[in-house]
Amino acid sequence: MTTTIPTAAIAEPPTKPPPAAPARRGSAPRRRSTPLTITMLAALAYFLLPLFWLLIASTKSTHDLFNSFGLWFSHAPQLLTNIKQTFAQDDGVFVHWLVNTVLYAGVSAVGAALLAAAGGYGFAKFRFRGDRFSFNLVLGAVMVPATALAIPTYLLFAKAGLVNTPWAVILPSLVNPFGLYLMRIYAEDAVPDSLLEAARIDGAGEARIFGTIVLRLLAPGLVTVLLFTLVATWNNYFLPLIMLNDPNLYPVTVGLSSWAAQAQNGGAGSSSEMLALVVTGSLISILPLVVAFLMLQRYWQSGLAAGGVKQ
Repeated sequence: MTTTIPTAAIAEPPTKPPPAAPARRGSAPRRRSTPLTITMLAALAYFLLPLFWLLIASTKSTHDLFNSFGLWFSHAPQLLTNIKQTFAQDDGVFVHWLVNTVLYAGVSAVGAALLAAAGGYGFAKFRFRGDRFSFNLVLGAVMVPATALAIPTYLLFAKAGLVNTPWAVILPSLVNPFGLYLMRIYAEDAVPDSLLEAARIDGAGEARIFGTIVLRLLAPGLVTVLLFTLVATWNNYFLPLIMLNDPNLYPVTVGLSSWAAQAQNGGAGSSSEMLALVVTGSLISILPLVVAFLMLQRYWQSGLAAGGVKQ
């Protein structure tokens, strides 16, 4: 006699749980370091605190600069009044200083970037006798401070009759050894040799290859060198100080320094009120640099990354 066992009574073997999906790479919680966070906040405060003080000080009169808390507004802010007085002082000479600074820095930055791109591309893609020695000479020039060359440059330009002209500030700023080094490192990977050979086979000359192909490939590094030179020339003080004698040719740095000297020598007279104008002029002078960095920031960051890491 056979007995039928109900199907429902048969115990099913236990099923294994499905294997857990492997954790994605990068999904682990980020590690946080309190000392590193504190260090970064301290560095941020170190760089932003002077800018914050400059913004606050630009809203004060000379009296309030010395008799109120430096990191907060006074009871009678007068930013617009200070700006109007800055542009109206000495028959509007501050406008001439701004235009001169834009001219010196703009021409120097564009010229230095193009020369650095041409030199870096040449060192990276061409072989000639003495190329290593020449490039090592460029690296040695990076270590020479610009102030050490100011007096010899002045004597050279005095012989050429270029002192007290815009060329006395622009021409020395066109030479950027660090920019040439950066462009050489960048051009080694950014410009493929196969692309250059294809252009030569098609009959393109070297000048046309550089102007239509190479410059486009070097654009991020070109912008990086342009920004470096723009900031260096904009903030340059010693070279224009020894090269220029005409106040109408001064850049902002030298012009504001002359106002500060007048304010300090004026004692309690009316010229001492120029200290507020010096501070306000300093705030106005950094605004174009901030705008330039905000506009070209993405090119600047990509240029630094590509130039500093070889693929």
